[in-house]
Amino acid sequence: MLLFDWGTYNALSSLSKAATLGMKLTEIPPRDFSRRSRGVEYFSMYRDFSSKVFTTITAHAPYYNIVSDSPYVTERVFRVMKNALKMSAEAGAEIFNLHIGWRIYMDQRDLDAVVDFIKKLLKEAPENMYISLETTYTRRQIGSLNEIKSIIEAVGSNKIIPSLQLENVFMYETNVDQTGNFIEADKKVTVDFWLDKLRKALEMSHGFLSLRFSQVTGIFFGRRLLKKRVPLGKGYPSLEVLAEALAKFMVEEVRNKGIEVRMHIIYTGPPETKYEDTITLYAEIMKRVIRYL
Repeated sequence: MLLFDWGTYNALSSLSKAATLGMKLTEIPPRDFSRRSRGVEYFSMYRDFSSKVFTTITAHAPYYNIVSDSPYVTERVFRVMKNALKMSAEAGAEIFNLHIGWRIYMDQRDLDAVVDFIKKLLKEAPENMYISLETTYTRRQIGSLNEIKSIIEAVGSNKIIPSLQLENVFMYETNVDQTGNFIEADKKVTVDFWLDKLRKALEMSHGFLSLRFSQVTGIFFGRRLLKKRVPLGKGYPSLEVLAEALAKFMVEEVRNKGIEVRMHIIYTGPPETKYEDTITLYAEIMKRVIRYL
């Protein structure tokens, strides 16, 4: 049976709001793992509330580069991630999501370092927890679909899955990270474009098909393009085309073929509009799902 969960990131203080709005998923935000006030009791309380009202609990790891040319830095980052993973398990999270980060060596050594890191982290994870690797938007970082596939194969565990940050996939696959031309790239993106990426992700997924989304624009910092998250309707890629592809994929590629997978989408946009935008995102997908049923 297909389960499609939806929701956004929430601290403990905002769980009640998300539950009242009918969201079925919550994600522990990365900042919760960086605050000294967030001890074991905080994450236990998170689990006690969330397990009663949400179907899925996920966690986003702190933003640290996994790859470093300093063994000292690598070990410190691992300790931080190990503790965040432990707290995620305490909170009842089934998925621990990692942003892999920037390249250091600009060659195969970057991927090898990620594989070694993930293997070590996997040994610390509970048996029922998945580790997801988030797709990137720029070639300066590690995390294309092909790179994630290579990492998963090298680690050799079904507990490592991709997490498609969909606007990142859009930017990377249409070369927006190099051109900065969001408008022209968006014109080229079709339902078939998204279906192709979703099929590739499904092939790498075992148990969960993890999706994330917010619309973005970009700003140049020197020659480097940095993405900027914006409220729905204020950026790219087109929500209408994406929602159509997700609806078609969910029904025709997963439900009708009897594939056993739990799908979810996490809205990752600006906090000021995240609840309204999460509901809009879910509604845009589901009103199209009806047409395929």
